[in-house]
Amino acid sequence: MSSEDTVVKSGSGQHEKDGTSHSRELKEVTVTVDGVEKRVPRGAYVVSAFKQLVGVDASRELDEIVHGEFKPLDDNATIEIERHEKFVSHVRTGSSS
Repeated sequence: MSSEDTVVKSGSGQHEKDGTSHSRELKEVTVTVDGVEKRVPRGAYVVSAFKQLVGVDASRELDEIVHGEFKPLDDNATIEIERHEKFVSHVRTGSSS
């Protein structure tokens, strides 16, 4: 799967799957995942596809670090990658009563 295949089309000038482009090209940005910098195309991603793109095992949870706080991300949610986002993965935790 190429990185362009994982980008959710949003009509915001990104490349379409047929290779045509609109007003601007996909631009790569740097994100940090588990302390390691990764270059990915800017855009919207389903979390599960983003995890695969940046090398996070599907069995792990992914949190985004926003203003020093951990924001859990559901695997089916859509996230917007714009610039310098930071993420951390961890073993899934279960809840017990």
